[in-house]
Amino acid sequence: MSETQETLNLYEGFKLMRDHAPVTQLQADGPWQVARHADVHAILRDHATFSSAVSVRPPEERGAPSMLFSDPPIHNRLRKLVSVAFKPSQIQRQEQQIRARCKEFLDAIPLHTEVDLVQALAAPLPVMVIAEMLGVEDGDMAAFKAWSDEIFSNIGEILFGTPSAASEQAAAEMNAYFLQQINDIRANPKDHLLGQLVATETEDGMLDDEELLSFCRLLLIAGNETTTGLITASARIFHEQPQTFAQLKQQPELSASFVEEALRFYSPFSATVRRTTHAVEIAGQSIAAGELVVPLLASANRDERVFDEPDKFKLDRSPNPHLGLGFGIHVCLGAHLARLEGKIVAEQMAERYSSVTLANPQTATVGELGGPKVLPVVVA
Repeated sequence: MSETQETLNLYEGFKLMRDHAPVTQLQADGPWQVARHADVHAILRDHATFSSAVSVRPPEERGAPSMLFSDPPIHNRLRKLVSVAFKPSQIQRQEQQIRARCKEFLDAIPLHTEVDLVQALAAPLPVMVIAEMLGVEDGDMAAFKAWSDEIFSNIGEILFGTPSAASEQAAAEMNAYFLQQINDIRANPKDHLLGQLVATETEDGMLDDEELLSFCRLLLIAGNETTTGLITASARIFHEQPQTFAQLKQQPELSASFVEEALRFYSPFSATVRRTTHAVEIAGQSIAAGELVVPLLASANRDERVFDEPDKFKLDRSPNPHLGLGFGIHVCLGAHLARLEGKIVAEQMAERYSSVTLANPQTATVGELGGPKVLPVVVA
């Protein structure tokens, strides 16, 4: 398998950490990086010790609690409100619609011509699916992707520093749009997901505007970044391993297994973050209360203590206990949706193309949140 030097350096670095410094600070007073699968798994499972409430911004600047960055009981209440829409049975009902959308995007990609796969497929497909769930009009899809990218690309600054002017502008524009939709729904109820949330009555009464806006932001991200990263990872694998692409063409029934191995091999999210609620020891390293801990998902997914030949892509790998979609109470809300979209994309690309080639493999950087923002490819 041919990989870029950047990829080799990244995964070689992870291996060195797993072997010699499984829990370490890369700089003084920096967050603790955790590299081994067992330790990452334990952190994700223990939300009482490793809190998701990691932001240092004052409460008055954070808005309504977000499911991504909250702990029980707040997290459980918020997740319960939207989890029904992401159950496997609900997601499966959208399969034909997703297949039709995917076909439309692939039909528009010319053969033997360099195309940015992110703009042509990987970004608009998941945005369109989640936006349709929220009742968004087709003409607003491009704006949603732009807002999501800008907000999520600055997530570190939003949590731990001062958000950029661009991310604040994107958030303001998205909030204004959704507030208009929410007001319209209150006057004229709708049956889509946002309409159901507006009509939901909790123990504390109806959801207010800020709570509804928080859900909209979360759902846009949950239904977007994971799938975008999965699709770009799939294209990268097709380029690097044409034998895997050929096997998938011959055995499309392996598409679900392909998705799981792609999630392991090139995780859509290289890491997540937690904060310790009390002093704790991880792999012999003492960590004080209130410290930031970064579980390295991409490293855990290449841990030779868990995976046989972890640096090889195995289409039929089983078992495959990867952490590409997280684990525990914060496992990716859109996991079933991402898996279905990834499966459909892999099947349709294998069915219609003889090859998928990265025009510039150096652009396919590993470790970017949600995958690369640009991925030039040529399909034949």
